Amino acid sequence: MQQYRNNKLTTVKRRNTITKEAVLAVLHFSGKAMSQAAIEKKIGIAINRATIYRVLNRYCEDGVLHRIVADNGKQYFALCIECDENQLPLHHFHFRCKNCETIECLPIPVQFNLPGSYTLETVNCVLTGTCQDCA
Repeated sequence: MQQYRNNKLTTVKRRNTITKEAVLAVLHFSGKAMSQAAIEKKIGIAINRATIYRVLNRYCEDGVLHRIVADNGKQYFALCIECDENQLPLHHFHFRCKNCETIECLPIPVQFNLPGSYTLETVNCVLTGTCQDCA
């Protein structure tokens, strides 16, 4: 099965299913991160919620998707097409639209200074408002 990974189409050795294809298609054509509920709504075929979460989690493990936990506590998922460090900074902001419930990566690096005894592992910066499509 071919997948997007770091801006390249690569082969992942997993069984291909209609659900997997549908989830990837929805995320690919949206161009933004989406919640499980939004993905389920856009798929247009009857798929169990647990199955969609299982597919999303597996794609995160494989590096095909990345997970964003927003300020509202919801998980959002996005294709890792733009996760290449040459296109987006490793630690960047995300913007969540309250209207259309999508999240997009912003190419703005997060700048901060930590005291010397702290070690950074992850950053989760989510800005909330209305996106340019909904404005």
